[in-house]
Amino acid sequence: MATLKDYRNERLRKLDELKALGINPYPATTHRSHTLAEVVANFAELETKQVQVAGRITAIRKFGKIAFIAVKDASGSLQLFLSAENVASLDVAHGTIGFAELPLLDTGDFIEANGTVIKTKTGELSVDVLALKLLTKALRPLPTSHDGLKDKEERLRRRYVDTNINEDVRQRFIRRSKFWQATRDFLNEQGFLEINIPVLEHTTGGADANPFTTHMDALGEDFYLRISHELPLKRLIGGGYEKIFDIGPRFRNENYSDEHLPEHVAMEWYWAYANWEQGMQLTQSLMRRIVDATWGTRQFTLANGMAIDFGADGTDWPRVSFVEVIRERYNIDVFDCTLEQVQAQLKANHLELEKSDNIGRCIDKLWKKIRVEMTGPAFLVDIPTFLQPLAKLQANDARLTEQFNLLLGGTEACKAYSELNDPLDQLHRFLEQQNLRDAGDDEAMMLDIDYVEMLEYGMPPACGYGHSERLFWILEGVTAREGVPFPQLRHEVDEVTKGIYPEVFGSKDQKAQDVTDATD
Repeated sequence: MATLKDYRNERLRKLDELKALGINPYPATTHRSHTLAEVVANFAELETKQVQVAGRITAIRKFGKIAFIAVKDASGSLQLFLSAENVASLDVAHGTIGFAELPLLDTGDFIEANGTVIKTKTGELSVDVLALKLLTKALRPLPTSHDGLKDKEERLRRRYVDTNINEDVRQRFIRRSKFWQATRDFLNEQGFLEINIPVLEHTTGGADANPFTTHMDALGEDFYLRISHELPLKRLIGGGYEKIFDIGPRFRNENYSDEHLPEHVAMEWYWAYANWEQGMQLTQSLMRRIVDATWGTRQFTLANGMAIDFGADGTDWPRVSFVEVIRERYNIDVFDCTLEQVQAQLKANHLELEKSDNIGRCIDKLWKKIRVEMTGPAFLVDIPTFLQPLAKLQANDARLTEQFNLLLGGTEACKAYSELNDPLDQLHRFLEQQNLRDAGDDEAMMLDIDYVEMLEYGMPPACGYGHSERLFWILEGVTAREGVPFPQLRHEVDEVTKGIYPEVFGSKDQKAQDVTDATD
């Protein structure tokens, strides 16, 4: 049974033969007049006309003096028809190969074809090739779509193979691009400015998360990779900007789950002179714009079986009170309860209890057990101050924040609130968070004194909002690792690869010789 190494060796032989003929198997320049989809879509006007197309070979069939090559590009696929009588002969000066050199081509190779648009006798739309050029010689065969990549981790490691043989995966990341483009387009239309902010921070904040740490040699100091976009963007609000946003990666040094990745893309916007009520209205419009542009529908059936309907324009989503739902489910008043009472409910509901858990963390765990049952879309409101150190307080109840979270499919898909702009109150809340960190809560916020100083110069009332690509994963119906092109994985090199590249990894014989030399 032929191995990958056998196939590769055969292709290397063909590569050498092409070079011996004077053909450059990796030319720098190519030309095409139409994508493959354009040829198909415009057949009526292109029939009998000459076109130049390019793509990857997916199949080759040769019958005597005629051959058929199936090619694909990002737009679609097309058949090339080749006749020994019509195809130009080998021409080294122009880099073209003739009919006689077709055996040197393989599936996976990229080619350029110049020819006439026709329909074959069987009615297949094709290009009758007059000149053929090799653009890239592939040294490894792609798995067939029938066999695929059977090992899930291999698909994630070699996503470039996965997207070649699984069209649904390739289309997923096109939708992911549309998802962020729709977000950007909507905010631009609403008058927001996209301003990129640093990834490296002296003090990181804006979320409950454990940060990554790195070192900058130029300054001789450690930095954190940002866990959110929040505090730098609010500094810009204090700096005179009124509508701003940023889309980019953030990093949270936490474990993998179906809903979380240590590195992922997120967006946050901040809107001066707006409050959380206005933020909810904008969020509804933003969500509907995103789903319309990305999936072309507002109705979804999620992977967990929940049916979601984002509703018609002008309709408001329901609101769920955090305080009331905790009282109804657990008979707990979040403002008048002991740690022991909350811990008892955790045990009764078979939820994990850690030594570092404080009353806020415990209540949050109880809430998350309820959250998984909520379909949405709905807005979670009445969130206590001790769970949100950066939000303004409600005027009619200072124990509650002006915060809303989007409930969707059993999770919280976004977080937003009226921003706290009282520097003394903010300092007090930061100190409370720092006390939690000192007590062992690594996810509590760091005290950012520079941010407090910014507030002392004055920041106008504002609403802030953020969502990550987790929203995309939810609606796409995939896990976090399936929802990004290249998830981080433990570094591994398989034995096949090691055997193929002895100049990199060394052969077993060479390693044995190295050991012998070292002991002599």
